[in-house]
Amino acid sequence: MNFFRHRSRLATGLPALALLLAVSGCSSADDTAHAAVPTPDAKVTDLCRNLHKRLPDTVDGHGRNDPSPRSELTAGWGDPAIILRCGVARPALMDDPQALPVKVNGVGWAYEKRDDGTQVLTTTLRVAYVEVTLPKELAAEGASPLVDFAGPVKKAIPEGIAD
Repeated sequence: MNFFRHRSRLATGLPALALLLAVSGCSSADDTAHAAVPTPDAKVTDLCRNLHKRLPDTVDGHGRNDPSPRSELTAGWGDPAIILRCGVARPALMDDPQALPVKVNGVGWAYEKRDDGTQVLTTTLRVAYVEVTLPKELAAEGASPLVDFAGPVKKAIPEGIAD
């Protein structure tokens, strides 16, 4: 009798297991961009939340595509994504006297080109650091995506020197 009881459990369990495997096998790969969420102090976090509310729906013609994990300190546009992170630490690049800043519509940016072809731009002379990463596929666009960030950054992140 025990054999039949276990056999019926096995018979009902196998289709459920097969269904679970089929569903997980058919799910699409996770193509969502990923970005590390900064951990600034409370003052900077408030400034970043204010910036988040002002960010545009499109950047240089690319629609919103926020990275995971979702946060008010990160945002993204396009695929591959232009990634914005607010409240990042002061980049070491700002200690280099040879580094040439870029100014776009009244907002200063420190520029770094990485070995993988991505470009990383970080605001200068603002109370909070805002970092924008351009994937190598969009790096040829240069500073043009920064035009869409200038207004929101000027309104949300006051000029000054971040701690």
